[in-house]
Amino acid sequence: MIGLYRRKKEHLPTIRHIPDDLWNEVKNILPAEKPIETIGRPIVPFRKVLDGILYVLRTGCQWKMLPKKYGSVASTCHRRFQEWVGKRVSEKLWIRGSVEIINNKKRLVTLCML
Repeated sequence: MIGLYRRKKEHLPTIRHIPDDLWNEVKNILPAEKPIETIGRPIVPFRKVLDGILYVLRTGCQWKMLPKKYGSVASTCHRRFQEWVGKRVSEKLWIRGSVEIINNKKRLVTLCML
């Protein structure tokens, strides 16, 4: 009888890859990428790195267990994550997201008042 009264949980869709519209907002906050001609480690695009970081944060897996599709080496995503934490990129993203939410609520309130 207890199972009859349980509500079915509604799950939000999981972001597996950053959508284009969100990427257009985020890429302006990230520091500049290395030039293509740079000597040293292979260049992994920031979008792929950010997908890898979000994968680790979402799943809780270890950095070394990150699937290869998120970069040539998992340490690339971890190194970039550490760099961005040091440059307060996550705080800037959080502030940007909060401002967007506030602006959307203000628009909604304005529409409701009309």
